[in-house]
Amino acid sequence: MAIGNKHIYLASRSPRRRELLAQIGVGFEPLLLREDPARSTDVDETPLPDEKPRDYALRIGHVKAETAWLRVQQRRLPQLPVLAADTIVALGNRIMGKPANREQAMEMLAALSGQKHEVLTVVAMANGSKTEQKLSVSTVQFGILTDQAIRRYAMTGEPFDKAGAYAIQGRAATFIEKIEGSYSGVMGLPLYETAQLLSSFGIEVL
Repeated sequence: MAIGNKHIYLASRSPRRRELLAQIGVGFEPLLLREDPARSTDVDETPLPDEKPRDYALRIGHVKAETAWLRVQQRRLPQLPVLAADTIVALGNRIMGKPANREQAMEMLAALSGQKHEVLTVVAMANGSKTEQKLSVSTVQFGILTDQAIRRYAMTGEPFDKAGAYAIQGRAATFIEKIEGSYSGVMGLPLYETAQLLSSFGIEVL
């Protein structure tokens, strides 16, 4: 593994996050955590009773980063900073993660139809005893979606690994009337906050 001053571990399976990190010239090695709910998972992403979306996102992002750092130690890997992220869609106080199936995806999209919602992405980094995180909050306004449009979109398979059951960089871009905030944050890795966080760990993007 090539190690340099712009090299980190990325504790995420998301191809969008990999593309965005590559966009700003940061080299990384994937550090995968177990996420299959049918088996043991490294991070329990079940919301706590009455947990607010922002509190939930910050908690899960922190736990992912610290868990990933623990895996670096357990696997005796070169000790590079670990970056983790978590994205959720919040419709009021309802937390929308990734849909488990097509029916759940369609239900989420129907709930978002014609509504304004928040997309919260936490970026967290850990290295030794130091863990820091930043939160990006964007507001997205959906147009009114027909049942046919929802069904066709769900049939594409695109919603299934996306918070809120949609991808702003994919076909669901046609659903969005307005966005206020970070486009890359809605994708899953807010680049402004990520660059700030990297800098605090001694990794300068520019």
